[in-house]
Order: sequence, then structure tokens, then C-alpha cells
Amino acid sequence: MSYYVDQPVDNRQLGYVEDRGAEMPLVAARDVYKSYGSVPVLADVNFDILPGITGLLGSNGAGKTTLLGMILGLHPIDSGTLLVHGHNPANAGPEIRALSGYAPEHHTLPPHLKAMEFVGHVAELHGLPPSDAATRASDALWLVGLGEERFRPMGTMSTGQRQRVKLAQAIAHDPRIVLLDEPTDGLDPIQRDLMLELITHISTEFGISIVVSSHLLHEVEQVCDAVVIIGEGRTLATGRIDELRLNRPSGVELEIDATPSEVEAIAAQLTQIGFYTTSAGRKLLVDGDDRALDAIRDTLADFGVGLVRLSREKPSLEDVFLEWLG
Repeated sequence: MSYYVDQPVDNRQLGYVEDRGAEMPLVAARDVYKSYGSVPVLADVNFDILPGITGLLGSNGAGKTTLLGMILGLHPIDSGTLLVHGHNPANAGPEIRALSGYAPEHHTLPPHLKAMEFVGHVAELHGLPPSDAATRASDALWLVGLGEERFRPMGTMSTGQRQRVKLAQAIAHDPRIVLLDEPTDGLDPIQRDLMLELITHISTEFGISIVVSSHLLHEVEQVCDAVVIIGEGRTLATGRIDELRLNRPSGVELEIDATPSEVEAIAAQLTQIGFYTTSAGRKLLVDGDDRALDAIRDTLADFGVGLVRLSREKPSLEDVFLEWLG
């Protein structure tokens, strides 16, 4: 289910007490407000994070990192309701952090510590006994591809390797949910693809839900089931990506055998009859459903031009994001 911030929310949705058939959200936010002094950072924030991989989208400075800190109980909210694993982060921070993993955006890790020592230490902070923490640290580092590098000091590692160390320490204690803040920052295209494949593997193979905070829409679209879009300090839209796409018209892309002046005239006529149309060279992009196909056929017949190619264009996550961002 997807909803938007201007849609009334039934109070039962927050606790899922009476709706036994609904899936319990890992994180539920209603009317959350947060400011630093007199400067509001987040206002009117509403969303559910369900099991799976969820993208937290927003421009730089939109408040994504602040929101992650609030979920972990590191920053108190000023008003509203925020529940994580059914707990209030304001008074259940240790319980929430025991069930959650977090990889921050920055790459500053203790340079003198070996990766094994660091990941094991974080696992102990999450409540594991030292022997179990060491075993889990080794397993996590092998899982992210650093098994043979686990005894290297982190100061000698590349940015890509440090990103994998951060992922390892976030999953070593077997959390229910992992929060990743810009997990592909500083990586080249090949490393980014490998990191995204690793995120998908961890979620699907081990049943760990993951929140990917990013401003890179194509990466979120590649790995995420659902998305929370934040802009101007509030939730613009939230829900499954495929459902959000359904709320935006699809389009038709066509290439025609016509002169530039004819292409512009055809675009103008299609727009005049109600189908928003853009042109580039001999190509046209027409927003609309199946009715657009009939309009395209009739308009091309009126102008006596031939059709070279026609294909359906599904709206992308970028289209959804830009539409809600205005």
C-alpha cells in the first residue's frame, strides 16, 4: 500500500493492533517534527517502512541523515510519533540499536585498527559476547569480500574497502534492519554495481531489511522495493515503487519520417487535443494511456507522414521524484 501525506491516516495503521492481516512496519512515522533551535529540519513526516529494501530519497540537505539518527534514537523528535520495531526511540534506544545496524556516510574509520578488531568491537557494543562477536565479525567480513583482508589496518584500505567494512559492522550482530547512509559514495561504477548486488544479496538471502539513504535515483530504483521521498522537510510520497509509477501516466515514444517543421506541428496538435508532447529531432514523446495511441495514429494520418518506430515508455523513479519535488 502507498499513501501520500495529504491522505488521512487511520490511527490503527500506526500500531496495526486491530488490522491483524496487515504487515507490521519496522518503522512507522506520523506527523514527525524536528528542528535545531529555530530552524526546522523535518516537518510533517509520515511513512511506513516494511520488510524488504526501502530507499530514502532526497536532495542533499533534505534531512535524510537526521531522520536516520532519529530512527536509531540518537536525536529526539520534537513532536509527532515515531515507532521502531514497535518501540519509541526516545526511551528504548538500546533495544532498538540491538535490532538495527547502521553504516554512516563518512569514511573516517580508526586507521590503526584492523578491520576484524573494529567489526568485532561494534558487535560487542550491540550486545554480543566477545567470542561470538569475533566469530560474527569474521563471517561478516568474508561475506562482504574482505575475508583475506580482515587483519589489515583500515588506514591502508581503499574507499571501496572501507565501505565494505562499514557494511560488515552493520550486519555482524544479525539485525532485523540495516540503515545505510550513501553506501556507494566514493565508489567507481564497477564498485557501485558490486555494492548494490551485495546489498540485494544480504537482504534476500538473510532476511535483513535494508534502508538505503541516497540522492542517486537510478541506484535506488535498481535495488529497492519501496521508497520514501523527502523534500522541503516533509514526506512528499511513500510506498512501493511500482505503485508510485502507476500514479503517473506512462508515455509513448515514436520516431516519424517527417521534417523538423512537421514534427513541431504534430507535437502542437497532439498537445492541443490533450496529450502533453515533447519533440527532439524526428522523435516525439507523448504522455498518456492507450487513448494516446489512437490520437497518434489519427494525427500522423492527417499529416500524411510515416511511422518509423513506436515504443512504450514507463515512468522512471526520477520522473516520480521530480514530479513530487515540483
